[in-house]
Amino acid sequence: MRFLKKCLKVFSISIAICIALLYIFDYDYILKGVRVVYGTGHTTAYIDDYPHFDNRTISKGDTSIPWALHQHYNTTKSTTRLDSVNIKLGTVAYLIIKNDSIWYEHYAEGYDKHSKTNSFSMAKSIVTMMLGKAIMQGHIKSLDQPIGDFIPEFSKGLAAKATIGDLSSMSSGLNWDEQYYSPFSITAKTYYDTNIREVITGLEVTESPGQKFKYLSGSTQLLAMVIEKATKTTLSNYLQTQFWQPMGMEEDALWELDSEDSGMEKAYCCIASNARDFARFGSLINHKGQFTGKQILPESFVKKATQPRFQKSPMYGYGFWLSNHLDKKSYVMRGILGQYVIGIPEDNLIIVRLGHQRGDFLNDNDFTHDFYIYLEEAYKMLDNATSN
Repeated sequence: MRFLKKCLKVFSISIAICIALLYIFDYDYILKGVRVVYGTGHTTAYIDDYPHFDNRTISKGDTSIPWALHQHYNTTKSTTRLDSVNIKLGTVAYLIIKNDSIWYEHYAEGYDKHSKTNSFSMAKSIVTMMLGKAIMQGHIKSLDQPIGDFIPEFSKGLAAKATIGDLSSMSSGLNWDEQYYSPFSITAKTYYDTNIREVITGLEVTESPGQKFKYLSGSTQLLAMVIEKATKTTLSNYLQTQFWQPMGMEEDALWELDSEDSGMEKAYCCIASNARDFARFGSLINHKGQFTGKQILPESFVKKATQPRFQKSPMYGYGFWLSNHLDKKSYVMRGILGQYVIGIPEDNLIIVRLGHQRGDFLNDNDFTHDFYIYLEEAYKMLDNATSN
């Protein structure tokens, strides 16, 4: 018994020392990460984690614009291949929207058209659309405006050469380490810390900006700080007034914050919404910035955002992933766990997939293998419907 008590005492002291060290070396955010992730039976961020954070509401307007249901809504069955990958990777929502009408819609695991899940990095595309709106309204001059005009910490040295467009096109040159599974990485710190602004203004531009593509979540967070400063409002409010309400979203959404009250949105991720409302952003891109005839974004900005900036990186434009799979030009919002809104303007087609996991990168492809399956099987289903 004495030995057991002694072991428990040593263990308790060791835990106390570890916690103290985390605070001393500014890693105390790890404690929240342990509570939110491991304390809920997970091993990494997950699609339903938003209740564990402070959130700011993005309110729908007084008038919603519901999606039309296609005359052949859900009359075509999914393919065996699609069913297999959906089960394996935990797809909770899969939609095919043809000619602005929902043609196919499937939910699993108790999720439905109202269910909110984390957007993860699909939010990066939305932040770039917010940038386009801020330029349209004159809050920001252009993609070429220096970051330092809004964030003084980035007005000297290499940082003075960095532009707002460099942030959106992932060519900022920031010393950000894009690691998702190390609890000591800056990515983890930004996800669980209570002061994102302080973390981001502590970064430096260490590579020449505007020269090459390098995917960094910190670039989007800094872009969001620029938009916040330029528009003189919160990101959530700007998204609400300029997109959510004008586009007739059917549900309120939530945007995770670093802390309550004056906290900042985790702009590189973490908008909790449903598949139908996320899909509207695909429609906005398919229609060159218009939604139900209303010009939400300049056509010129949409065209710019959906073309590669760098010849060596044809898979990315400004805030959007790009694909030419099946010889179809696709403009893609995507998140780390296989969240996708895929817009294909030439066929007026939108494919939405939300779920728990994504597949593997194979043969140096720019997308994981499941992305290609979601695209291929959607076209097979459409072809099957036409041939029957």
